[in-house]
Amino acid sequence: MVKSNMEQDILKVLMSEEQLHARVQEMGSELYDRFADKDPIFVGVLKGCFIFMADLVRAAQLKSEIEFIGVSSYNNGTKSSGVVEITRDLQKDITGRHIIVVEDILDSGNTLYFLKNYLAAKGAASITIVTLLDKPARREKPIVADLSGFEVPDEFVVGYGLDYAQQYRNYPCIGVLKPEVYSK
Repeated sequence: MVKSNMEQDILKVLMSEEQLHARVQEMGSELYDRFADKDPIFVGVLKGCFIFMADLVRAAQLKSEIEFIGVSSYNNGTKSSGVVEITRDLQKDITGRHIIVVEDILDSGNTLYFLKNYLAAKGAASITIVTLLDKPARREKPIVADLSGFEVPDEFVVGYGLDYAQQYRNYPCIGVLKPEVYSK
């Protein structure tokens, strides 16, 4: 049994490691079918994407490149401020390239709405949004994922890259954080 001091803060598990692995494999296969002849660039939205993106890129088995972009709209809170700022920009030119944006969760939509417009302005040939989790109850912007792993209820989730105040990213499942943890 793996030791963890995070379990005590988890109200309930929504997706197990096995469920995550199976769904990411399915998503990788679907991306392979869509992009086998396109040599896409996977653009990961830091920091939450890193575990999901590593597994997804391996599952897709595409000849591709990897880039990262850092954006922030939460400032260690549980709700988006609505103001998106770039904290780390792309390091390469994406003009004419097929972009697969990899994000941990589509929540308010503020970040992905901003990013889709930003990448289009940088000349991307196409932009495909892939998100592990979709939380439509919180949507503020008119945006949907092209490929989504799971729909989640309007609860504060952590694990598999998702955090609260930079913690819980390494929790191997998707779990609902106990409210007393983030209401202190």
